[in-house]
Amino acid sequence: MDISGLDLNLLRVFDAVFRHGSVSRAADELGLSQPAASQAITRLRQLLGNPLFERMHGGVRPTPRAERLAQSVRTALAMLEVALAEAHDFDPQAGEKRFRLHLSDIGEARFLPPLMQALRERAPRVQLETLPVPMHDIADALDRGSLDMAIGFLPGVTRTQQTVLLSDHYQVLLRRDHPLLQGLAAQRLSLARLRRLEFVAVRSHSETLRILQALDLQERVRLSAAHFMAVPSIVRQTDLAVVMPAEIAASFVAQGSYAAVEADLPGKGFDVSLHWSWRFAQEPANLWLRALVQELFQQR
Repeated sequence: MDISGLDLNLLRVFDAVFRHGSVSRAADELGLSQPAASQAITRLRQLLGNPLFERMHGGVRPTPRAERLAQSVRTALAMLEVALAEAHDFDPQAGEKRFRLHLSDIGEARFLPPLMQALRERAPRVQLETLPVPMHDIADALDRGSLDMAIGFLPGVTRTQQTVLLSDHYQVLLRRDHPLLQGLAAQRLSLARLRRLEFVAVRSHSETLRILQALDLQERVRLSAAHFMAVPSIVRQTDLAVVMPAEIAASFVAQGSYAAVEADLPGKGFDVSLHWSWRFAQEPANLWLRALVQELFQQR
């Protein structure tokens, strides 16, 4: 076909429909009405002489022609996005942009306060939105631009560009006057002492659950919570213990009501990394935010 009459927006709609398997979800992503998105697909069908998508329960299914076309369209759009982004600078003092970050609830507590303070001073019109995404979906979300970056211990995330921000390890957080700490000669909990504790576990942080299971302590879990944020208050008012990253535990110890103790826990330390997509690696606004995150949090 002669591409001189091809509207680039038709390809953007095609790419979104292919990724979502749904015209309505594609329209939501692109800020279009569903009729406008449907009309764009109809125009592209007419230009290519192929139905492109077949209706099915709950969405649409690509034809073999659409399957062959999809990767080329995605690559072309990515190259164009990068080329256009390189043509502009980002002025943080005047720039108005919303960045989308993947952070766990623990990550929000650790990284957002200093990051928001820095943005208030350096980029007053910039907005942040945190979007917790399942680990197996993070790389795709970064590639399609629904996430700008991800921060965390994310061993299952591959196909991204990344840099280590900090190295950490796990400790046990208790209330400061916990009876098990009385007479503790070495500032380290042996396995025997760990087996005398009762624990609160957080389901959103599977690595801490894995540690308790490796020590055969799952029967000592008295509370299984969906999220982290209520856990420190529970620890402060009970004899329950929680396994958590030392970086996070230190922030609670500084409040004066907690003790963070080394323990005979399995496994070595872990790295907290900053992840992003090659597709947006040279986009000026993303470059600026990545540099800020590294300045604030990267261990020297």
